[in-house]
Amino acid sequence: MTNTSFLDKIASVLIENYSDNLSNTIVVLPNKRAKIFLIEALKNQVTTNILSPEIISIEDFVQNIAGIRTIDPIELLFEFYEIYLSITDKANQQSFELFANWAKTLLQDFNEIDRYLLDPSHVLSYLKDIEDIKKWGIEVENKTPLLEKYIDFWKLLPNYYQSLYTHLLNKGIGYQGLIYREAVKNLDHFTNSVQEKHFVFAGFNALNAAEEKIIQHLIAADQAKIYWDVDQTFLNDPYHDAGLFVRRFKENWKHYKLHPFEWIADDFSHTKNIQVVGTPKTIGQAKIAGSIIENVINEDPNSKLDKVAVVLGEENLLVPLLYSLPSSVGALNITMGYSSKNNPAQILIAKLFKMHTNALSRNAKSYVLYYKDVLDILTHPLVEPYAKTTALVQTINQNNYTFITHQKLMELNVIPSELFLLLFQKWEKGSIPVLETISRLLQTIKENLSNDNEEEKITKAFVFAIFKVINKLINYYSKHEHIDKIETLYAIYKQVIDLAEVSFEGEPLNGLQIMGVLESRVLDFDTVIVTSMNEGKFPAGKSQNSFIPYDVKRELGLPTFKEKDAIYTYHFYHLLQRAKNIYLLYNTESEGLDAGEKSRFITQLEVEKQNNHTLTHEIYNAVLPETAYQPMVIPKSESVMLRLKEIAEKGFS
Repeated sequence: MTNTSFLDKIASVLIENYSDNLSNTIVVLPNKRAKIFLIEALKNQVTTNILSPEIISIEDFVQNIAGIRTIDPIELLFEFYEIYLSITDKANQQSFELFANWAKTLLQDFNEIDRYLLDPSHVLSYLKDIEDIKKWGIEVENKTPLLEKYIDFWKLLPNYYQSLYTHLLNKGIGYQGLIYREAVKNLDHFTNSVQEKHFVFAGFNALNAAEEKIIQHLIAADQAKIYWDVDQTFLNDPYHDAGLFVRRFKENWKHYKLHPFEWIADDFSHTKNIQVVGTPKTIGQAKIAGSIIENVINEDPNSKLDKVAVVLGEENLLVPLLYSLPSSVGALNITMGYSSKNNPAQILIAKLFKMHTNALSRNAKSYVLYYKDVLDILTHPLVEPYAKTTALVQTINQNNYTFITHQKLMELNVIPSELFLLLFQKWEKGSIPVLETISRLLQTIKENLSNDNEEEKITKAFVFAIFKVINKLINYYSKHEHIDKIETLYAIYKQVIDLAEVSFEGEPLNGLQIMGVLESRVLDFDTVIVTSMNEGKFPAGKSQNSFIPYDVKRELGLPTFKEKDAIYTYHFYHLLQRAKNIYLLYNTESEGLDAGEKSRFITQLEVEKQNNHTLTHEIYNAVLPETAYQPMVIPKSESVMLRLKEIAEKGFS
C-alpha cells in the first residue's frame, strides 16, 4: 500500500479549498526545508498553471507580525555585554571571557521566559528569592564580599533583562523570545492589516505559549486553519510521548470543542521492515550507512535516492559519512546545522592562535616557533595542498629542528606562497591587524577551493562560517580598542565560536537526503537510516543549561527535560510513520567517551511491536583478513639453511 505523504495531503487541500484564492493564502510550516517539498507536491498535482501560495517558516511568520529583525547570537552576546557594563558597578565588572561563561545561559533563560509569555520580573525575582533562602542561615557578619557580590548579581537580573529588552527594541532587533513576545502584543494590528489573507498552519507538534496564542487568535478570527500530522497509535495512547503535545492541544483548545480535529493518520501500523544494527564505535555507523545505501542502489540501479534519508543523531558523523558513501551516489543534499567546534577551518585557526601566542610568550622580538606547531599548520588539510611547502616540511624533519626563529623559517622557504605568508605573518601589531590577517587567510583558502567538487563545497561552507565570526570580531574590536591582548582575543574567540554554526541548506529535490533530526520535520521518506541510536545521543538526555531550577520550571509551565524528550520522541516516530524500510544504527561499546546503552526508542519498538512490523537485530564487527591468523613463514633454500648452521656453530651473538 502506498502511503500519501503529509505534504501531498496539504497540497490536495490547497488545490481543492483555496485554488480560487491561492495568491492570498499563506502556508506556515515548522521549517524552511519543507517549503521546497510542498512546492514539488503542488507541481505534481496541478494540471494547469497556478499562482503558488506564499510558503514561510513559523519563525519568519512571527518576525513579520512583530516587524523586528532577528539578531545573530554572537551579536546578541556583544550587545548584552554593553548593557552589563552600563549597569554593573565598575568594581564588580568582569572581562568579556568571564561574562560570556554565564551570559549565554542567562540569555537562554530570557529567551524561554519571553517565548512562554511569563512575567520576567516575577520569574527573575523568584530566582533571587531562592538564592536568598539558600544563604538564609548565614549571619550578617559572616557574609564575605564574594558572597555579597553573588547576592547582588541575582538582584540585578530583572534590570539586565529590562535594559537589554529596551535596548534591542530601540534598535529594531531581537532574539527569538523578544520577537515572539512583541508579535503577541502586535497581533490585533496584524490581524486587521491582513483581513484578505488566509493562513494554513501545517505539520506542527510542540508549540510554545506565544505560538499557541498567535495560531488560536487567527483561527478564532476565521483567518486560519491548522492541520496536524499525528498517528492514532500515539494520539490514543495517553502514555506515549510522541502524542504528548497534540493530545494537550486537542483537549485544551476551545476550537476543538465545536470543530473536528484534523488530521489523525493511521500509517504507523502498516508494514515496515525495521533493522536494528549495532557496531563498535561511531565511525562504524558511517561505514554501515554507506553500505546500506550501496545495497539500495544495487537493488535498483535507476533509483534516484530522493526517497532515502540519512538522519544524523550526531552532527560530527557528517564528514565520516560523506567519505563512506559509495561512488555511485550522484546528487546528494545536506540540510543541517553543524557546530563550529568540529569545523576544520576553526581547528586551523585554533592551531594558529596556539603557535603565535606561544611564540609571543617565548620572545616577542626573535619570535621563536616550536616545530610541532609549525608542522601542525603546514600539514593541515586546508593548507597542505595549496601552501607548496612539501620541501620545507622535509627539511624541518630531516634536520630535527625543535625551535625555529621566524627569520630562519622564512629563509628555509625561499619562494613563499601568499597562503604561507598569511599563516606565518607575525602577530605583533595588536588584535585588529591579527583578525584582518586571519580574514584574508580564510578568503585565500576559500579561493583555493572548487565549486565543482561536493566535498570542497562543504569545506567552503566551513571556511565561510569562521570568516563571518572573524568579521564580527573585527567589528566588535573596532569599537573596543582598549582590549588589545592576543590572549584576550583568543579567549573571546573561543567563547563566540561556540555560538557559531555552519548551516547547510541544500535545495535539490533529487539525490540522497542527509539531514539532522529537526530538519526532518514534516518530511516523509520510504527508506530511513538513523544513526547514533544511543541513550544520551538519541534522545539527547537531560541537560540543565539554565539558571531556573526544575521545580520552578514545572510550576511556571516552562519546558523541562520531559518535554524535550517528548519532542525527540515525536520526531523519531514521525520519521518511521510512513517509511517502509528503516535502519537504526547504534554504538555497541558500553565504555568510552562516545559509548552508551541502546536507545530507549529501540526498546520501545520491541516492547510495543506492531503486528505488521518486522524487527530484526544485527551486530557488525570489523572483518579481519584470514591471513591475520596464519603464522608468518619465510621459505629457506638449502644454501640458506647451510649458512645458518655455519653461523650457529660460531654463535649468533
